[in-house]
Amino acid sequence: MKKLFFIAFTFIISISILYAQKPGARLLDPTNHALVLIDHQSQMAFATTSISNVELRNNVAVVTGSSKIFNVPTVITTVARNTFSGPLFREILEFYPEAAQNAIDRTTMNTWEDVNAHKAIVSKGKKKLVFAGLWTEVCIVGPVLSAISDGYDVYVITDACGGVSSEAHLMAIQRMIQAGAQPMTSIQYALELQRDWARSQTYDAINSLMKKYGGAYGAGIEYAKDMFNAQEGKK
Repeated sequence: MKKLFFIAFTFIISISILYAQKPGARLLDPTNHALVLIDHQSQMAFATTSISNVELRNNVAVVTGSSKIFNVPTVITTVARNTFSGPLFREILEFYPEAAQNAIDRTTMNTWEDVNAHKAIVSKGKKKLVFAGLWTEVCIVGPVLSAISDGYDVYVITDACGGVSSEAHLMAIQRMIQAGAQPMTSIQYALELQRDWARSQTYDAINSLMKKYGGAYGAGIEYAKDMFNAQEGKK
């Protein structure tokens, strides 16, 4: 009897460990989604008041840098680049310098309605789509609601977005959540992709990114490494 109990107990523990090691289906990883960056441009930032430009640009850098580090399929699109909205943030060009020339420029406010942008997004072949851009209440709401209607699992990086007022931004976020979008933040996005500090291939790069653009979190990393030579991947 004791032997049977031991075998059953061992089996239950083994199954528990097996399932505990499997991440949830809603979590992002570097291969299961595409990132869409929309209208992070000078003119769009001028009227953004829901978040400071400094914080916004740092958050955009965290998102863009993470996508580069983890080789996430990324689509960068602009609106009226040469006639109204101006250049992309330099924080995007730092990681994707080619976007200065080949970002997909549009006239439509809804990226999903632009033939070239839509083709670029769906051609990535990812069921999960992550959006960030300006303004939340116009150029993010449109493609997010459209992608959800088309059956995609949609995420919005809320602090890499911004609106012309706090109310405009918040109402847009609420509207997207009610439609099924999943909200997240820029550092959350980066750390969800890293997931395990023992992943040495991206450890140094993601820490360097955080030290440069991660605000107080980045300062904490610098402090720990300088004072104690700390490293998260070590036990």
